[in-house]
Amino acid sequence: MQLGVVGLGRMGQIVVDRVREAGHDVVAFDLDEQAVATAADAGATPADSVVDLAERLGGDKRIWLMVPAGDAVDAALDDLEPHLDSDDVVVDGGNSYFEDSVRRAESTDAAYLDCGTSGGPAGAELGFSLMVGGPEWAYEELVPVFDAVATGPEGHDRMGPAGSGHYVKMVHNGVEYALMQTYGEGFELLANGRYDLDLESVARTWNNGAVIRSWLLELCEEAFAEEGNHLGTVADRVEGGSTGTWTVQEALEQEVPVPLIYQALAERFDSRSSGGEGPGRFSRRLANRLRYGFGRHEVPRREE
Repeated sequence: MQLGVVGLGRMGQIVVDRVREAGHDVVAFDLDEQAVATAADAGATPADSVVDLAERLGGDKRIWLMVPAGDAVDAALDDLEPHLDSDDVVVDGGNSYFEDSVRRAESTDAAYLDCGTSGGPAGAELGFSLMVGGPEWAYEELVPVFDAVATGPEGHDRMGPAGSGHYVKMVHNGVEYALMQTYGEGFELLANGRYDLDLESVARTWNNGAVIRSWLLELCEEAFAEEGNHLGTVADRVEGGSTGTWTVQEALEQEVPVPLIYQALAERFDSRSSGGEGPGRFSRRLANRLRYGFGRHEVPRREE
């Protein structure tokens, strides 16, 4: 297949690399010329604009957008729109709000697939988890690409109609918030409890056969190994929150109680009001470091 990729940040570059490794052709564009050069080094055909990318794809265009949610997605679609028709397929692989995805699907001439993407930079080696919404024929058309970008055929599926992919990813992120908070609270109790414990050892032991083993727990082990038992200078400040906010808002609208997700979101907001000074809450400091582990997000730090 031939795929156009718009947006060559960490995640977009992984899409390019994995699709190329699977033997497909890629045309790549980003506003950052160095990012385009990196994609070209990986075997992609460079484009100097969104319009140039569309023209290089010819008929039956298959385009993957990996740009920040919001205005950047609309801007890319505005540039593409004159070059698209009903036989083309556009994938939005970012963290777009699901109602925006429904709106875009209704207003775009091409078939529009909203694709929730999970796995972070680790997906370079392992592949992503892909939650896809949109027309079934368009999903089936892109299966060879999804097989390449995901962990394999089991790593992606069509969730339902337009919006459902990003809806499922939104709730996924809410669950992620709650899991991070829960691990953080458990380790906070261990750090301040009755025994002088090696938390890296605890995490490693739990991750070998325990009911609560997970990738997030592996990242807890990594955090203690790299930052120390008391997490060094990692600050009590947890960034992010848009998808968690959307999850809570949707729960309120659907009258579904989500107290754990809400509390995890509230803890993030409270961490910012404290200014990150002093040792702060251990649970939130661990959540801060976990965001680096799975997404390579910057770690706010405090002065020693």
